[in-house]
Amino acid sequence: MRSRVWWGTTAVVLGLLVAGCGQDGGGDKDAAGGSAAKSGSGGYPVTVTDCRGAKTTFSGAPKNIVTSNASSLELLLRLGAGDKVIGTGFPPGKGTLPAALDAQAQKVRVLGRAVIPKEKLLGSGADLYIDTFASMGGMGGGMGDAPTEAEYKAAGIKHIYLKSTACASTRTSPVTDLAAVEDDITSLGAVTGTSARAGELVAGMKEQVNAVEAAVGQTPESKRPTYFFFDYDAGTKQPSVVCNRQVANAVITSAGARNVFADCDGDYQQVGWEDVIAKNPDWIQLGVRNRGSEAANKKAFDQAQKWLESNAATKGLTAVKAGHFLRIGSEQTTIAGVSNADTVVEIAKTLYPGKVD
Repeated sequence: MRSRVWWGTTAVVLGLLVAGCGQDGGGDKDAAGGSAAKSGSGGYPVTVTDCRGAKTTFSGAPKNIVTSNASSLELLLRLGAGDKVIGTGFPPGKGTLPAALDAQAQKVRVLGRAVIPKEKLLGSGADLYIDTFASMGGMGGGMGDAPTEAEYKAAGIKHIYLKSTACASTRTSPVTDLAAVEDDITSLGAVTGTSARAGELVAGMKEQVNAVEAAVGQTPESKRPTYFFFDYDAGTKQPSVVCNRQVANAVITSAGARNVFADCDGDYQQVGWEDVIAKNPDWIQLGVRNRGSEAANKKAFDQAQKWLESNAATKGLTAVKAGHFLRIGSEQTTIAGVSNADTVVEIAKTLYPGKVD
């Protein structure tokens, strides 16, 4: 089986999160429903909470940020806070980010090709570490030999999490919209002093998703196409599927489709091909991670499609026989980011031709 590590995160993300803050002003509510108190020049202090309610307070914008992966790195770049990033783990491959951001991303120091080694992270000089991996104890383990909260504190590093990915295992209900992603953007904007830009990004996402909802939202559930995210890069021997706590479930649902594995609680689950056959999806997304060039991506999509068309277990599927394939990258579907909204639109355009602009 291929390694289940991609663009900026890993398959199983367990643990805590950073809850989004409200807009500037005193006593705004954060994304977890608590109070995110802000006051003073520039909207500080800012307090964010994790999913257990533990608080982290910022008296000013962090100056030296390390990101655990490329998802949080991209969010900071889009917010205009990329100049504060001094290092990252799981760096994005050249060409995997939008052109305007790619050059900036390639200049960021790589502290680890995968999880950043503990000593390197603690000695990085960071004053903030943004974590997508849920490495706190008591939450089902962590990613590698992660520092303890006491060690972060001793090193002068504040440690926060991305809500939309790090809290999958703690959710008590399915995620069916992009609110958690939007909360992450709002929260990072508040922490880094880029709330205005965060507001613009969130507003843009809402506009896209709302347009899709207006066009196809009245489609009865029973009439919505069924949809399978085929994670080709996770391996073909035993499929790994996205469940109802994963960001992809929100993307698929918002696009007016039905994730055929929305009945499994959690973020990812390994199933058998007999389970996929039993679901018999109307559409299949070829989940391929960005190879860094259009030609390389096309080759990977071709390979994924050919595998489905030639494999005895899958060639009889309704979607395969009808040629109902979507060639949309894994990252923009399964990793939290602004491009999740773009994917909602792209899926909806394909499944509802003529209804979505």
